[in-house]
Amino acid sequence: MTNSSGTESSASSATFAGPSEPGSQDRLAKAVRAAEQALIEFEIAVETFRVEVENFSRLHHQRLGPMYARLDELDALVAEAVAAHSGEREDIERAWEARALVMPMPGVEELFGGLLGTDGVRPVDDPNPPRRVRPGKEAQRLYRELARKAHPDLAQDEKEKERRSAFIARVNEAYAYADEDTLRALSAEWDAGPVADEELPNEAEVLYARLEWLAERKEKLAAIAVELDESAIGQMMKLSPDDPDALLNEIAEQLLTQVAQREARLAELVRDSE
Repeated sequence: MTNSSGTESSASSATFAGPSEPGSQDRLAKAVRAAEQALIEFEIAVETFRVEVENFSRLHHQRLGPMYARLDELDALVAEAVAAHSGEREDIERAWEARALVMPMPGVEELFGGLLGTDGVRPVDDPNPPRRVRPGKEAQRLYRELARKAHPDLAQDEKEKERRSAFIARVNEAYAYADEDTLRALSAEWDAGPVADEELPNEAEVLYARLEWLAERKEKLAAIAVELDESAIGQMMKLSPDDPDALLNEIAEQLLTQVAQREARLAELVRDSE
């Protein structure tokens, strides 16, 4: 999904002279800054992908869920009509199996990452569904600029990190809904706010600890990225990585064709039974 090189290599493969040697602490500080920027870029990539997976899941259910439900119902009706006409035990068993598929099925919520209930229906209607899987170019640009400017990993004290974390949470929410107006307002708000103190500490020990933390954070993000990539929705999105919205449209067209075929078959069976 994402190139995972960068932070980890910066933190693990860099070779530094002893703290007492001239210029060693400057080189260490540069390594920390490089690792910070690499981590931020990786976090942006992971968050971008997370938004796309979540949006695809929600849109998949909202747009295609009724079609899947209609197909299951038609399959059950067709099987029941066949069984009623033939009276054969095998046809009756197939009708029972088809009808059972229409009933609530445990575990369906896992496919959509908890967005659906066990009955296959979203527990609460989404008042503000996403318009697309992938936010537009302008929303992406605004989001990346804000993430690079206000990222919590650039903070050197807890108070500033908390302020940045709360702000970035608002940025992430606006980006998830491709809300360009809100992203612009957040950009203006950040520019007008207090200037964050991004000066790195002088102590070499603190810088080394910072590098270790960055490497650990990168490792956790990599695990999240793998989980997203290997999820059911992530695997589905691989079928059209460049345009996941087009994939939804393609699936919808296929489902509509299948629905029409099932309806025609059912109508034929009803006519034959009259």
